[in-house]
Amino acid sequence: MQNINKSNTRVVALEAICSVILEKKSLSAFVYPDPDDALAKSLVFGTIRFYHQLNDIVTDLLDHSLKKEDLDIHCLMLLGAYQILHSNVASHASVFETVNVAIDLDKDWAKGLINAILRQIDRNKEKLLAQTHYSHPTWMVKKIKQNYPNDFEQIFSQNNIQAPMTIRVHPKYPIADYRQSLDQAGITSKPLNVAPQALVLDKPVSVYDLPDFETGSCYVQDASPQLSASLLDPQNTDLILDACSAPGGKSTHLSELAPESNIIALDSDEQRLERVKQNVQRFNINNIEIIQGNAQQQDWWNGKHFDKILLDAPCSATGVIRRHPDIKLLRKPKDITALVELQAQILDNLWQMLKPGGTLLYATCSILKAENEFQIADFLYSHDDASEIKIDLDWGIKTVIGRQQLPDAEFDGFYYALITKNNKKNVENRNS
Repeated sequence: MQNINKSNTRVVALEAICSVILEKKSLSAFVYPDPDDALAKSLVFGTIRFYHQLNDIVTDLLDHSLKKEDLDIHCLMLLGAYQILHSNVASHASVFETVNVAIDLDKDWAKGLINAILRQIDRNKEKLLAQTHYSHPTWMVKKIKQNYPNDFEQIFSQNNIQAPMTIRVHPKYPIADYRQSLDQAGITSKPLNVAPQALVLDKPVSVYDLPDFETGSCYVQDASPQLSASLLDPQNTDLILDACSAPGGKSTHLSELAPESNIIALDSDEQRLERVKQNVQRFNINNIEIIQGNAQQQDWWNGKHFDKILLDAPCSATGVIRRHPDIKLLRKPKDITALVELQAQILDNLWQMLKPGGTLLYATCSILKAENEFQIADFLYSHDDASEIKIDLDWGIKTVIGRQQLPDAEFDGFYYALITKNNKKNVENRNS
């Protein structure tokens, strides 16, 4: 697809879709020729979001599979099917515009096939939409149903809609005043009791439309991860580690709550650390030290023990699928096993760096129990100097250990567990 027409929105959308489906690349890696092309992005996200449903429909209608070199035509039909079934684009326009993309691809032979398939879909639209289809890979459907037999319908439904845009307002801006500033800019929002700095916008907007964004008025961050800083309860006298810190949302929040504390923002990814640096500069923060290093290792550590550690662990990201629908195509069952092992290794390593009496907050944007409550249960079992601190929040659901939020109208799927390190004397007394 090297010589395609980059001025055609649907051609650009198709290129992004093919990069995920055929090349197994992340959506975040795709560079749009026009970053402001909202239609292209909506077509891409929608097609990827409903990929499993659309693929089943199109595949059933095809007499035979297309050749490898023509799989872009298969992806093109998925794009057309999405427009007919799930978008506000008129059906006739969806068919017409999709067929014309075949010309841009120099595959005029496919026009008749595309037209025939899409018109069948249009004729059977009501019937197709009435059929239950979760549009998730089979292994993920099975796993989520096992983990949440009473809530899986909500999870699948939320995963297939656009996520809300939520901001964290800097404490120097009274939340009521900033909300008024948003109103004056034509941006309506609502506060959340459980996250006092959060405002959920009624409609997503460009960050540059947010009043004083460039000078540090707010940070785009879902309400669930906004709870991290307050749960860790940072004090100005604390030495705090934010492990796996990029892009810096939690580090900057910790700084807002404890501006005289010393915070280490650690991440292994040099490119992602640039985002941390940018956010630190935008907020004009001077108590965050940025270090590139691997949380599994100690070669970056100076040996000084931390009072507080925040570990937003690498995970399956199954709680934020609606923000990253390509997860449904790229994530594999074996990835979960590898992630659970990695999380355990990081936990064991960082635990050695925590002071007796210190606190570690474990967090993931996953909804899978193996990465969350089961992971922490195993950790507590194997570390007799570790104890759970109960999280008393009107948020999520109480699990065996910690609290789990499932995706809903206001919150992403997220998990928290709070652990304290007992001093040696307490451990001895407990074991005697």
